[in-house]
Amino acid sequence: MNHQGALADVLRQSIIDGDFAPGARLSEAALAERFEVSRNTLREAFRVLAEQGLIEHIPHRGVSVAAPSIADVIDIYRARRVIECSALRQSEPEHPAVQLMRSALAEAEQHLPNEEWHRVGSANMAFHDAIVSLADSPRLARTYRDVAAELRLVFLEIDDPRALHEPFVRKNRIVLKTLLEDGPHAAADALESYLISSERTVLGAFARMGRG
Repeated sequence: MNHQGALADVLRQSIIDGDFAPGARLSEAALAERFEVSRNTLREAFRVLAEQGLIEHIPHRGVSVAAPSIADVIDIYRARRVIECSALRQSEPEHPAVQLMRSALAEAEQHLPNEEWHRVGSANMAFHDAIVSLADSPRLARTYRDVAAELRLVFLEIDDPRALHEPFVRKNRIVLKTLLEDGPHAAADALESYLISSERTVLGAFARMGRG
């Protein structure tokens, strides 16, 4: 692998999949050997991931996976409300992305009985990606991609995946049903209430963990 962008994408996926825990140190030597790249190529990939908020350079300690703080959680949810609610409020129920919302919801519900929480979480995130796709804006989608990646880091910090992901499936169903039956404005209002509730859940979990 010799392309910095491709390497950054691989590392990014590994981080949001939980292969590297929040706060974990990333060894340049080990990763350069693992991916058969030079340290300069790896450092460029690190630079890209740092811009996305996924890793941080700590003086005298090297590079570590970012460990989101309560302030980060608040800002992530602020960004989510602006991006997702705006996209939904201005959408059309006939937009092709609505089918993506349906498919993501069906996938999440499929994995609920077996309590496959990582898959449920991924499907829930796909549902919200589809909401952003309603805006038909590649730039907005790129921005949300970074926000969603940081959100996955937040979720990795919480040690009760069932309490985290199970309610989201039900609330996603409500948002979709509201969009189809009552229209975009009502759905956006439902989504905003949902995101406020979700933020409180996450902040409560962080408080119990003693995170600042």
